[in-house]
Amino acid sequence: MELLALFLDIILNLDKHLALLLADYGPWIYLILFAIVFAETGFVVTPFLPGDSLLFVAGALAALGADAESGMNIWVLTISLSTAAILGNMLNYQIGRFLGVRVFKWENSRFFNRNALVKTHDFYVRHGGKTLVISRFLPIFRTFAPFVAGIGRMEYRRFCLYNISGALLWVFSLCFAGYWFGNLSWVRENLSFVIVGIIIVSLLPVLYAWGKQRITGEGSSP
Repeated sequence: MELLALFLDIILNLDKHLALLLADYGPWIYLILFAIVFAETGFVVTPFLPGDSLLFVAGALAALGADAESGMNIWVLTISLSTAAILGNMLNYQIGRFLGVRVFKWENSRFFNRNALVKTHDFYVRHGGKTLVISRFLPIFRTFAPFVAGIGRMEYRRFCLYNISGALLWVFSLCFAGYWFGNLSWVRENLSFVIVGIIIVSLLPVLYAWGKQRITGEGSSP
């Protein structure tokens, strides 16, 4: 329970925690954010790490500190996090390719969400490579999409095309949204509420799909 409370505190007060990290570690903040984005996109056991909200808040902090020596540069931020997102997906793809379809026999556990894997697979079957772009904006699915692409042995050059385009669209859109709106006084004063709003909006498609499946009984296993 203590770990859950700590995790919720970090997510809901992400702006304050990132501001403290920036003050304490200065330019090392780029490496810290790189590691978080890389882990969230690179390992199927870490879909709980912040994604959309992290990018928005990082962009907002870059705007707030744009004129300060201790602030973040928006271009260094977006390029480094885009690289992290691209490399994370590449690793996840290779892990999925190595493990193959036998992962569908794994059961749910504390570190593995089989239901999310199956739902992502179904989404991938319907939408193909576009899944890698669309899922960038869907929590949990974002982590499983490259893994499923690896299991399905998507042609690597095609995978790279969708991976790179999806990563650039995801990182640049959310970081610059935070950067442009981060200077607004209302956003600065209510950034925690904005974070909650981003989380809710990003979860709506997932909740809709879950509710639809509960009502209609849709869904299949590979």
